[in-house]
Amino acid sequence: MKSKQAQIVPVTWRDPRAVALRELMDVEMSAIYGSLFSSSEPDNVLAARRKALLIDPRDILVSLLAIDDDGMPLAHGALRNLGGEWEVKRLFVDSRARGRGIGRRIMADLEGRARDRGAKRLILQTGDRQPEAVALYERTGYERIAIYEPYVTTFTFSLCFEKQLVVQTSL
Repeated sequence: MKSKQAQIVPVTWRDPRAVALRELMDVEMSAIYGSLFSSSEPDNVLAARRKALLIDPRDILVSLLAIDDDGMPLAHGALRNLGGEWEVKRLFVDSRARGRGIGRRIMADLEGRARDRGAKRLILQTGDRQPEAVALYERTGYERIAIYEPYVTTFTFSLCFEKQLVVQTSL
Protein backbone atom coordinates (compact mmCIF):
# COMPACT_ATOMS: atom_id res chain seq x y z
CA MET A 1 0.00 0.00 0.00
CA LYS A 2 1.33 3.43 -0.91
CA SER A 3 1.96 6.05 1.71
CA LYS A 4 -0.35 9.03 1.59
CA GLN A 5 2.32 11.22 3.16
CA ALA A 6 3.78 13.69 0.72
CA GLN A 7 7.49 14.39 0.76
CA ILE A 8 8.56 18.03 0.51
CA VAL A 9 11.69 18.58 -1.54
CA PRO A 10 13.62 21.66 -2.66
CA VAL A 11 13.77 22.13 -6.42
CA THR A 12 14.86 24.81 -8.82
CA TRP A 13 12.32 27.36 -10.00
CA ARG A 14 12.58 25.87 -13.49
CA ASP A 15 12.02 22.26 -12.41
CA PRO A 16 9.50 20.95 -15.00
CA ARG A 17 7.19 19.60 -12.27
CA ALA A 18 7.11 23.01 -10.59
CA VAL A 19 6.51 24.72 -13.92
CA ALA A 20 3.61 22.33 -14.64
CA LEU A 21 1.98 23.07 -11.29
CA ARG A 22 2.33 26.81 -11.80
CA GLU A 23 0.69 26.42 -15.21
CA LEU A 24 -2.23 24.59 -13.55
CA MET A 25 -2.43 27.44 -11.06
CA ASP A 26 -2.55 29.98 -13.91
CA VAL A 27 -5.47 28.11 -15.50
CA GLU A 28 -7.34 28.00 -12.19
CA MET A 29 -6.68 31.68 -11.43
CA SER A 30 -7.81 32.69 -14.93
CA ALA A 31 -11.08 30.86 -14.36
CA ILE A 32 -11.57 32.57 -10.98
CA TYR A 33 -10.48 36.11 -11.87
CA GLY A 34 -10.77 36.30 -15.65
CA SER A 35 -14.08 38.15 -15.53
CA LEU A 36 -12.38 41.05 -13.73
CA PHE A 37 -10.17 41.88 -16.69
CA SER A 38 -10.85 43.15 -20.16
CA SER A 39 -8.56 42.92 -23.16
CA SER A 40 -9.83 46.39 -24.08
CA GLU A 41 -8.06 47.94 -21.09
CA PRO A 42 -5.34 50.45 -21.94
CA ASP A 43 -1.97 48.98 -22.86
CA ASN A 44 -0.30 50.60 -19.86
CA VAL A 45 -2.74 48.84 -17.48
CA LEU A 46 -2.20 45.46 -19.15
CA ALA A 47 1.57 45.98 -19.09
CA ALA A 48 1.50 46.90 -15.38
CA ARG A 49 -0.47 43.74 -14.57
CA ARG A 50 1.93 41.58 -16.56
CA LYS A 51 4.87 43.19 -14.80
CA ALA A 52 3.29 42.67 -11.37
CA LEU A 53 2.90 38.95 -12.09
CA LEU A 54 6.35 38.50 -13.56
CA ILE A 55 8.79 36.60 -11.36
CA ASP A 56 12.48 36.86 -12.10
CA PRO A 57 14.01 33.44 -11.32
CA ARG A 58 17.05 35.25 -9.88
CA ASP A 59 14.78 36.58 -7.11
CA ILE A 60 13.68 33.10 -6.00
CA LEU A 61 15.20 32.23 -2.64
CA VAL A 62 13.50 28.86 -2.14
CA SER A 63 11.29 26.67 -4.33
CA LEU A 64 9.59 23.57 -2.92
CA LEU A 65 7.52 20.71 -4.25
CA ALA A 66 5.39 18.23 -2.39
CA ILE A 67 5.59 14.90 -4.21
CA ASP A 68 3.93 11.54 -3.72
CA ASP A 69 5.73 8.18 -3.54
CA ASP A 70 5.86 8.01 -7.33
CA GLY A 71 7.43 11.46 -7.62
CA MET A 72 4.22 13.04 -8.90
CA PRO A 73 3.99 16.71 -7.94
CA LEU A 74 1.16 17.57 -5.58
CA ALA A 75 1.96 21.12 -4.51
CA HIS A 76 4.37 23.99 -5.01
CA GLY A 77 5.46 27.00 -3.03
CA ALA A 78 8.32 29.46 -3.23
CA LEU A 79 9.92 32.42 -1.54
CA ARG A 80 11.20 35.39 -3.45
CA ASN A 81 13.11 38.51 -2.63
CA LEU A 82 10.73 41.41 -3.26
CA GLY A 83 12.70 44.56 -2.58
CA GLY A 84 14.30 43.08 0.52
CA GLU A 85 11.11 41.43 1.75
CA TRP A 86 10.58 37.67 1.85
CA GLU A 87 7.40 37.02 -0.16
CA VAL A 88 5.57 33.69 -0.41
CA LYS A 89 4.81 33.04 -4.07
CA ARG A 90 2.87 30.57 -6.12
CA LEU A 91 1.55 28.38 -3.32
CA PHE A 92 -0.61 25.88 -5.13
CA VAL A 93 -1.97 22.46 -4.23
CA ASP A 94 -3.25 20.32 -7.09
CA SER A 95 -7.02 19.84 -6.75
CA ARG A 96 -6.52 16.05 -6.43
CA ALA A 97 -4.36 16.54 -3.33
CA ARG A 98 -6.35 19.18 -1.44
CA GLY A 99 -7.66 18.57 2.05
CA ARG A 100 -4.60 16.57 3.14
CA GLY A 101 -2.71 19.38 4.91
CA ILE A 102 -0.08 19.67 2.19
CA GLY A 103 -0.47 23.44 1.87
CA ARG A 104 0.12 23.84 5.61
CA ARG A 105 3.21 21.64 5.40
CA ILE A 106 4.69 23.63 2.51
CA MET A 107 3.99 26.89 4.35
CA ALA A 108 5.67 25.55 7.51
CA ASP A 109 8.69 24.42 5.49
CA LEU A 110 8.96 27.79 3.73
CA GLU A 111 8.72 29.58 7.07
CA GLY A 112 11.43 27.38 8.59
CA ARG A 113 13.79 27.92 5.67
CA ALA A 114 13.18 31.68 5.75
CA ARG A 115 13.73 31.81 9.51
CA ASP A 116 16.94 29.77 9.19
CA ARG A 117 18.19 32.32 6.65
CA GLY A 118 17.47 35.29 8.90
CA ALA A 119 14.04 36.45 7.71
CA LYS A 120 12.04 38.28 10.36
CA ARG A 121 8.71 38.12 8.54
CA LEU A 122 7.01 36.76 5.45
CA ILE A 123 4.48 38.59 3.30
CA LEU A 124 2.08 37.26 0.71
CA GLN A 125 -0.68 38.30 -1.65
CA THR A 126 -3.78 36.38 -2.61
CA GLY A 127 -7.12 37.36 -4.03
CA ASP A 128 -10.54 38.00 -2.55
CA ARG A 129 -12.05 35.07 -4.48
CA GLN A 130 -9.89 32.45 -2.77
CA PRO A 131 -11.50 31.79 0.62
CA GLU A 132 -9.65 28.50 1.09
CA ALA A 133 -6.29 30.23 0.69
CA VAL A 134 -7.32 33.02 3.06
CA ALA A 135 -8.44 30.44 5.63
CA LEU A 136 -5.11 28.61 5.36
CA TYR A 137 -3.12 31.78 5.90
CA GLU A 138 -5.24 32.89 8.85
CA ARG A 139 -5.09 29.41 10.45
CA THR A 140 -1.32 29.43 10.18
CA GLY A 141 -0.86 32.80 11.88
CA TYR A 142 -0.84 35.31 9.04
CA GLU A 143 -2.44 38.70 9.65
CA ARG A 144 -3.96 41.08 7.12
CA ILE A 145 -1.89 44.05 6.01
CA ALA A 146 -2.40 46.78 3.43
CA ILE A 147 -1.99 45.83 -0.21
CA TYR A 148 1.66 46.29 -1.11
CA GLU A 149 3.46 46.98 -4.37
CA PRO A 150 3.31 45.79 -7.08
CA TYR A 151 -0.37 44.96 -6.42
CA VAL A 152 -1.74 48.31 -5.16
CA THR A 153 -3.04 49.61 -8.49
CA THR A 154 -2.79 46.45 -10.62
CA PHE A 155 -4.75 44.00 -8.48
CA THR A 156 -7.03 46.03 -6.25
CA PHE A 157 -8.92 42.88 -5.19
CA SER A 158 -5.77 41.62 -3.47
CA LEU A 159 -5.68 40.52 0.13
CA CYS A 160 -2.21 40.77 1.63
CA PHE A 161 -0.85 39.14 4.76
CA GLU A 162 2.25 39.02 6.92
CA LYS A 163 3.62 36.68 9.53
CA GLN A 164 6.28 37.66 12.00
CA LEU A 165 8.80 34.86 12.31
CA VAL A 166 10.07 34.01 15.75
CA VAL A 167 13.78 33.34 15.69
CA GLN A 168 14.60 30.13 17.55
CA THR A 169 17.31 30.60 20.13
CA SER A 170 19.21 27.86 21.87
CA LEU A 171 20.05 28.05 25.53
